[in-house]
Amino acid sequence: MEKKRILFISQEITPYLPENQISKIGRELPQGIQEKGKEIRVFMPKYGVINERRNQLHEVIRLSGMNLIINDTDHPLIIKVASIQAAKMQVYFIDNEEYFQRKSVLVDADGKEFEDNDERAVFFARGVIETIKKLRWSPDIIHCQGWLPNLVPMYIKKSYQNDPLFQDTKVVYSVYNNEFKTTLNPEYKNKLMFKGIEESDVNHLTDPTFVNVYKQALQYSDAAIYGCDTINPEIQSFVKDAKLPTLEYQSGEAYVDAYSEFYDTILES
Repeated sequence: MEKKRILFISQEITPYLPENQISKIGRELPQGIQEKGKEIRVFMPKYGVINERRNQLHEVIRLSGMNLIINDTDHPLIIKVASIQAAKMQVYFIDNEEYFQRKSVLVDADGKEFEDNDERAVFFARGVIETIKKLRWSPDIIHCQGWLPNLVPMYIKKSYQNDPLFQDTKVVYSVYNNEFKTTLNPEYKNKLMFKGIEESDVNHLTDPTFVNVYKQALQYSDAAIYGCDTINPEIQSFVKDAKLPTLEYQSGEAYVDAYSEFYDTILES
């Protein structure tokens, strides 16, 4: 029997970024799932704060070189990779000089959120999907963590629904309380437009608040996971009303088992 394939798309992963709830799971979960016999791929943004020499990142020439058009402007897509030897896994990095070469993650030195975080989200989502296409690697499940990959579910279900690589792919979305305080650019829903996307598909992003960004992601997801013990009540209500299969917050070391079983349940449904 072929190994099931899980694609992890994470906003943050340690040791490349400081440890928090998302980065810790982003590091440990893929390793645990791989050790359970599943095949994995792992993606995150190549934020400028990541030291390429210390972490031994190198560009993958055969995957780089594509331009993504966002807001009528070409943006070169650069793919880098590094290995976490202890976990026997590789991490792919989505890079672009304009979007990711600043020495911080999502906020500047004064704690102010970057005005182009909306475009960075578009670039990250499309960059991952196009790279997976180049790899010719068909995931059974795509698991997104954090708000930054919020467009992946819609792109998979709408823009790439007829692509053989993604026809049977299920999308699982982890919800965290990693709130951004400033509403994203009101032009977000126009900048993200791509093949197969209609204006009615992005109604939640008319007002792109943190809650609405998660609603947009969950609308096109097949299941939800609560990544922390307290979740925004409005998001919880949305998940419940949508009747999404949901894995409640898992504490302790047994969470890898719970996630793995949840994946299997989603694949069987």
